[in-house]
Amino acid sequence: MERLERCGRRLRAALAAGRGRRRPPWLLLAIVVLGSALKDGDLVPETPLQNKRNPLNVYFVKVAWAWTFWLLLPFITVTTYQFAKSKLLYGSMKSILTVLRRLSALLVGTAVWYVCTRVFMYIENLTGVCSTSGKVSEPRRLFDSKQECHQHNGIWNGFDISGHCFLLSYCALMIMEEVAVLEGLSIDQNSQLRVVINALFVSLCFLTMIWVFMFLSTALYFHDFSQKLIGALIGLSAWYGTYRSWYLKPFSPGLPLPNIPLSSKKYGYSR
Repeated sequence: MERLERCGRRLRAALAAGRGRRRPPWLLLAIVVLGSALKDGDLVPETPLQNKRNPLNVYFVKVAWAWTFWLLLPFITVTTYQFAKSKLLYGSMKSILTVLRRLSALLVGTAVWYVCTRVFMYIENLTGVCSTSGKVSEPRRLFDSKQECHQHNGIWNGFDISGHCFLLSYCALMIMEEVAVLEGLSIDQNSQLRVVINALFVSLCFLTMIWVFMFLSTALYFHDFSQKLIGALIGLSAWYGTYRSWYLKPFSPGLPLPNIPLSSKKYGYSR
């Protein structure tokens, strides 16, 4: 428990210094540009990460939204309720409604993930053609989708916007915004609730590190530069459009710190 507390304290200190939410968008764009330059220049060494079947890709990235959703769900629930209760902002029922309102950010995130990935698939199908290894004498077969092409052992060549760059950037930035609630949360050091919140917080931070690492892996080994850049820009736009624009308005899921503008957030997590 002491190690968990020390780890959580160091990560919270980074948030307090303001590094947690200012630099990541620019860092992600820099990774796309530099990673693509290294890839195009054949300067990237061969590693297991270039295999799409590597464990991090199969067990984490392929289900990135599920990991993000199910870790943020209890974190948002507990921290939002505790924040409203400790600051005496609302009564019990109003606090529960505030929790539900904040949890709707996960529904928004789910909608963003679903719509964007479907649009990416549509664009790839619309712009693609299928290359097969059939005999020259056989008539060329046309396929309407990537799935049909793969079912006939073909290779689909279309404009494949990087879903990894989109989703990993969006998930990482969303987590960083949500953990900002610790900047205004007061919990006794010896309470069980603090242990739970610390465990969730540290898990979310390590998950974010995995997302950024796999974002780097995607930039180094997969997709064309334009496909990665567009995917990352869409992820950044989804984050900015929600947490930096819509969530500032009354009829929205709201920010992690209720009724406190971003400019006035202070680090107040008791030790």
